[in-house]
Amino acid sequence: MAQTKKKQGQPAPSKIRIIAGQWRGRKLTVPNELGLRPTGDRLRETLFNWLAPYIEGARCLDAYAGTGALGLEALSRGAEQVQFIESNGRTASQLQNNLQLLQTNQANVAHGSCIDWLKSNSPQPYDLIFLDPPFAENLWQSTIDALCEHQLLRPNALIYIEMPRQHLLQTPSQWRNIKQKDSGQVSARLYEYDVHMTHNETI
Repeated sequence: MAQTKKKQGQPAPSKIRIIAGQWRGRKLTVPNELGLRPTGDRLRETLFNWLAPYIEGARCLDAYAGTGALGLEALSRGAEQVQFIESNGRTASQLQNNLQLLQTNQANVAHGSCIDWLKSNSPQPYDLIFLDPPFAENLWQSTIDALCEHQLLRPNALIYIEMPRQHLLQTPSQWRNIKQKDSGQVSARLYEYDVHMTHNETI
């Protein structure tokens, strides 16, 4: 039987797997878009081990959602609500479809620029923020600045940052680095918004 030719520009979809929680082991279809780089299972498991004492009932922002792997894992493990923001229309649409498959009403998907969304919306502050933008676009600093400018962090909020290992950022004076893992060329950092801290840190 002849194989059906794939249409150019439409690579075959792939899957992500939810590691633990109510949807443990569930596999979800995600588009195979250029630059889409889901956090790997091993690093995701490390992250959620860090977050285990804090995730229940948390209000979360998945700022550059992509496949939604981080926000979906948070929901599966008991987060109260997740706001996803994704600039790629096809990826955002598939994420919305996956939320419908999971039959959850505890999440919302916004399609568009994360920084524009943060500037134009006035949501209540978040308990947990996932900040893992496309590495090629260098959006870490501008997003951090927007989060602080619009006061989108609750006291003791946690901020997860995933970035190239050699990348430097100027973190806000009240962010305390509480966890860190470097894997190959990727650096994963977990910060706590500590209102009592006053020093700046370059990472």
